[in-house]
Amino acid sequence: MKASELALGLRSPDPIVQRRSMAKAITLLESTRAQHRLQADALLQCLQGEPMLSAFASREGGAFIDTLRVGVSGSPGVGKSTFIESLGLALIERGHRVAVLAVDPSSTISGGSIMGDKTRMEHLSVHPQAFVRPSPSSGNLGGVCEKTRECMMVCEYSGYDVILVETVGVGQSEVAVANMTDVFLLLQLPNAGDDLQAMKKGVMEFADFVAINKCDLDADAAMRAQASMVSTLRLMEASKWVQSRVNESLEDLGLHALAPVQHPPLQLAGGSFSVEERVHQISALKRLGVHDLMEGLFAHRAWMKAHERWAPKRQAQSLSWLWERVYSGLKSSFLDNLSVKDELPKVLADVERGVLAPSTAARFLLGLYWDPAPALKPKDPFL
Repeated sequence: MKASELALGLRSPDPIVQRRSMAKAITLLESTRAQHRLQADALLQCLQGEPMLSAFASREGGAFIDTLRVGVSGSPGVGKSTFIESLGLALIERGHRVAVLAVDPSSTISGGSIMGDKTRMEHLSVHPQAFVRPSPSSGNLGGVCEKTRECMMVCEYSGYDVILVETVGVGQSEVAVANMTDVFLLLQLPNAGDDLQAMKKGVMEFADFVAINKCDLDADAAMRAQASMVSTLRLMEASKWVQSRVNESLEDLGLHALAPVQHPPLQLAGGSFSVEERVHQISALKRLGVHDLMEGLFAHRAWMKAHERWAPKRQAQSLSWLWERVYSGLKSSFLDNLSVKDELPKVLADVERGVLAPSTAARFLLGLYWDPAPALKPKDPFL
């Protein structure tokens, strides 16, 4: 199927045709075959070239589809899948179309993934206004898979205005999702540790919202956990890391950096949105507190737009995506180089035996990559 035909299928009014087209498009994006990669690039070009019907224009003239991207992280067993189903159903009741990109960890031994998240979302996965797609992490660090950003574009182009990204759930290394979503939400459990333990969790530095799940099991423990998270968020200044990445990317573009963010009060219908209101007690199974959390997510996006931070953040994320693809392409090109392939087994063996320093080996291999046929090729990497 041609890229243009697949793009038309993504906008089809027939939900069955659209879902099939979305599944084909994401499968194409996730493929590692060179031919499929070219077809995927053609598809992305078609999506980028189409007029955005509900675009939000930034100050610099860029346009991004006006959607809400939410990253959901938390340790295994915290209830991410149950929470996403409860939140997704609440969003649908609010009139939204919801796409869920669930990333499942890949085994370092077999390379396979269970990808059973849809079985935990038995109501959301069959809802006509929802699309649930599990994907393997394929060894990619950061809690998401390599093609998650491209999959989000497919979902947004198909008319889904809320994208929920469920991360692997390893606990402390899931930071990539914070640089591809509008809001990063961290799920916690009661009795998960004190303030110091909370500060040791790397993901706390990126969390815009924290939800204490399963609060119905132990009300006292949930209250202590909420107080602990509020205290930690005040110290962490959750948006500092994202803000610094935004400023770095804006400076690369020659644009002015944004003023520091300290999460000033967000204006809700009933008043201000304080740090305390960014930490919620919920029960995903009983759908307690989920509605209030959902309204807080939209209030956060409204505040970002009102303070001209939503579009610049999307810009910074696009630039970060660009450089990640460049680095990934350079790595693939390096490993495919014939000169590197010829010498790599011997160099690896020397490094393993301890007769060749890794830094020296790296310089030698890079030299082969940049100059595949040197005039005087040394027989010994030490020369």
